[in-house]
Amino acid sequence: MMKNKIKNLTAFLLVPQVILVKWLGQYPEVIETYYSTGIYPFLSGFWRTFLGWVPFSVGDILYALLIILGARYIIVNRMSIKKNLVGFIRDIAMVISVAYFTFHLLWGLNYYRQPLSKSLELGDKHSQYDLVNFVDQLVLRTNETQFRITSDTSKMVRVPYTKKQIMDLTLKGYETLKIKIPLFTYQHPSLKKSIFSTPLSYMGYGGYLNPFTNEAQANSALPNFRFPVICGHEIGHQLGFSAENETNFIGYLATVGNEDIYFKYSAYAYALSYCLNELANRDLKEFKRQYNKLNPGVKKNYKEVAEFWEAHENPLEPVFKSIFNTFLKANNQKDGIKSYNAVVTLLINYYRNNPI
Repeated sequence: MMKNKIKNLTAFLLVPQVILVKWLGQYPEVIETYYSTGIYPFLSGFWRTFLGWVPFSVGDILYALLIILGARYIIVNRMSIKKNLVGFIRDIAMVISVAYFTFHLLWGLNYYRQPLSKSLELGDKHSQYDLVNFVDQLVLRTNETQFRITSDTSKMVRVPYTKKQIMDLTLKGYETLKIKIPLFTYQHPSLKKSIFSTPLSYMGYGGYLNPFTNEAQANSALPNFRFPVICGHEIGHQLGFSAENETNFIGYLATVGNEDIYFKYSAYAYALSYCLNELANRDLKEFKRQYNKLNPGVKKNYKEVAEFWEAHENPLEPVFKSIFNTFLKANNQKDGIKSYNAVVTLLINYYRNNPI
């Protein structure tokens, strides 16, 4: 009887938890001060210290075990579940309640922190002129860096590092970045190749942060050309930044600030791809003009990434992306997956005071 009362109470507490989180979400300055830059760094630092030394993803294994055990429980107990469906639904609500509390305590409240544009005193808008001017600069830098590496404008850049070497170099990029922007100080590294890199590829994901173990998981199946910024992006989530445009921005800064020329090239091409995408939506003629200025070798690198994703297209990918899109919108990112593209505004406004 006592056991059922505890289960009922735990399940019921899901409702006030949701109300409390949404209420707190109306006060981003409070979240920023007391959680994102207060409690969270200690919690995340503990888990990264505790698990960061493990050479494989503990979070991946935990997720796999939970899925297997959950499926086994349903299969083994399917008859008793039918007889007591209300109790089964109550148990599910109880599990969700515990997971909801743990998620928001360990990481999820970061969805409600104040925007990075406010923390760094950047604007939240840019003009067509700003965009074209920035694309001009990025095209120049991308072409120059590609030629410095290959000495041939027609050659595709091939990053000569292993995934492990790229991850190690990513940490050096953050060491440089924290000097310029202390807000992005990264301690107790826990950056790992996901055990489920192949499934992630078919789902259309470059990586993810496990909010319960604070391990940054990078999709190691990705081409080396794209891998540096993906690693930088996932560490951005570890730092407590939830918005995808913000972690795109942080990942770019950590990558472009790296002394390694391959990292710089990866970063320039990454930022340029987002800017060209926005330009195509605003002015197709200008987009074509800018794209035609790119060295053939740069275009080959873009083709390499496009072919990778095309090779992993499948009927379920849109389903996974729709689920993720809904998840983002439910967690204070009103633009969902489209929020990735908002990195363009951050980049343009950042470079107004920090010439490229």
